[in-house]
Amino acid sequence: MGHVFHIQRFSLHDGPGIRTTVFFMGCSLRCRWCHNPEGLRWEIALQYDSKKCVSCGLCAALCPNGVHRFSEGGVHLVDFTRCSLCGQCIRACPSGALLYSGRDYSPEELAALCSRDLPYYRNGGGVTFSGGEALLQASFLRETAQLCKQRGVPAIIVDTAGNVPWSAFEQVLPWVDAFLYDVKAYHEDLHRSATGASNLEILENLKRLDQTGKDLYIRIPVIPTVNDRTEEIRAIAGFLQPLTHVRQIRLIPYHTLGRSKYAALGLPEPPNFGAVDESTLALLEAIVNPG
Repeated sequence: MGHVFHIQRFSLHDGPGIRTTVFFMGCSLRCRWCHNPEGLRWEIALQYDSKKCVSCGLCAALCPNGVHRFSEGGVHLVDFTRCSLCGQCIRACPSGALLYSGRDYSPEELAALCSRDLPYYRNGGGVTFSGGEALLQASFLRETAQLCKQRGVPAIIVDTAGNVPWSAFEQVLPWVDAFLYDVKAYHEDLHRSATGASNLEILENLKRLDQTGKDLYIRIPVIPTVNDRTEEIRAIAGFLQPLTHVRQIRLIPYHTLGRSKYAALGLPEPPNFGAVDESTLALLEAIVNPG
């Protein structure tokens, strides 16, 4: 069984063509700007959307662990640390404000779901496995990708940050057509301070992946005050230049779209790095795509 926190059908941003993107749970990095905190943890957890809550009180009445309580002003307070995932509050919630942060799928179940949109996958579309870090569940990913291929999915892509053993790539290579590969920094000290991990294995994996002949689509998140300096982006571009199977290098400007998810999961709010300056972005774009 694999842990998945979201499935997005008719996606246009996770590789060429129309795609179904499957977001796996679990991540080996802790990027300070992460916009998918549901994918950070391997474990399924309680998630609470305060905008949907109607303050009916059913959750507080049913919960055996005191997770839910309401203030005198009617504010719904959630103690996530008490939750045992019994599911009573989720099943009772009339507005859908309470839910699990993910669910388990078998390879057969997930492949059947992904193949529903086969008619839309023409002209380069297909399925993208993302995260979190999909390659942390390499065995499950391999089985699911193989079944997708057998069902006629034309192009399978894995979206990865590369912070996994090379053996994880080897498991899935026969069934994957291309990789979306995140490069967050070139200098190891910067990468460690920004993500909590070294990038030595990440860069080495990218070089080895290029030697397999698989198409590579590089994505560089541009984070103000972190990696938006010309010397850092120039160093990344210099590392990528000798690679022979890079089909695209794309800069991804920092955004704050995922910030509300942190409160919904009972996690501390991340820093706000501010908007990327347009002139800076244009300068960095000219460095990575000079032609």
